[in-house]
Amino acid sequence: MKYKALLEQTRAQIEELMPWDLADRFEAGKKPLIIDVREPYEYDFCHIPDSILVPRGVLESACEWDYTDTVPELVEARNREVVIVCRSGYRSAFAAYTLKQLDYAHPLSLNTGLRGWNDYDQPLIDYKGERVDPDAADDFFNEQPRKDQLDPARRH
Repeated sequence: MKYKALLEQTRAQIEELMPWDLADRFEAGKKPLIIDVREPYEYDFCHIPDSILVPRGVLESACEWDYTDTVPELVEARNREVVIVCRSGYRSAFAAYTLKQLDYAHPLSLNTGLRGWNDYDQPLIDYKGERVDPDAADDFFNEQPRKDQLDPARRH
C-alpha cells in the first residue's frame, strides 16, 4: 500500500478538526491537550503555545508509565480531548489513530497541520517563547524535497 492510500485509510478511522475549530475551542476557554508529534528541531522553530512535544517515534511509550519517554500529562489524558498536530496533518493523523488504538477517548488530528494554523493567522512561538513571524513560518513549512528525494521520473 502506498503512503497516500494508507493516509486516506487512516483518516477514515479518526476524527479531525480544522484550525478554526481549534481556535474556537481556545476562545471558548476549552483546553484540550495539544501534542506536537514533529521532530525537536521543528518544534523549536515554531509551535502552538502550551503544546507538548512528543515526537512520533516515541509516541507509544510516551503514553505509558515506566518508560524513559513517558509524558505524564499524556498518560493522564486518556479521557480528555487530545489534539495532535504536525506540519501538514499527515503524521498527526497516524498519531491520532495510534492514540485511538491505545484507548484514548478523544484523539483528534489537526487537519492541514501547523501550515493551516499559520494560514489561519493563529500564533506560533519558538523555543524561547517568542512569537514567530507568519511569513518565516510559511517559508519553514513550505520547504521542498531535495532532488535526490524525488521520484526518478520527476528529477528532470
